Amino acid sequence: MRTAIPITSRPLDLIYFAFFLVHIPATLLIDLQALYPPSLTPYFIRALPQLYVQMSNDPLIGSVLGMLGDSQPFVWFKTFLAVEALFQLPVFVLGARGLWRDSRSIYVLLLIYAASTTTTTLPCLSVLMTTPTTSAQTITDKVVSVTTSQRFLLLSSYIPFFMIPFIMTIDMASRLSKLVTTGIDAANDKKSS
Repeated sequence: MRTAIPITSRPLDLIYFAFFLVHIPATLLIDLQALYPPSLTPYFIRALPQLYVQMSNDPLIGSVLGMLGDSQPFVWFKTFLAVEALFQLPVFVLGARGLWRDSRSIYVLLLIYAASTTTTTLPCLSVLMTTPTTSAQTITDKVVSVTTSQRFLLLSSYIPFFMIPFIMTIDMASRLSKLVTTGIDAANDKKSS
């Protein structure tokens, strides 16, 4: 049996571990509010995404929460939030635990999570990049728009949620490939002896 290497000696795993720990409260307190019944959500928790949308004018969160007009065009994003609740949130807990324990058995789940998250975050980045820049015309026409500083804020918060899973996808695929190769080599050695 191999000896576990401390997480502080595994820089990428430490980043993934911190990412999962930070993601848990962000998911529960902001992202999933679109799925919670408002009558069962305490006011101070409902106020968090309201403050966030006032600051950022996030067209995704603001729309699914009904703060920026009709949420119907964003039903796809609400579906992504359901995936976040049912699949990603448990992975945050299991992934953090597996990484902490240096368990290689978590690699498959992390690869699936990372590839899925990279895929679902890319359309969100596309929405942020194509949301109109606030102008006199967008204000007059009541079009959801963002200022340059809001776009910078949004991209600086969404890009890490794309890049870390993207890097994790490549990293976990590489780790699994090495484990499979090692297993195949061991099986071949056993057959030939």
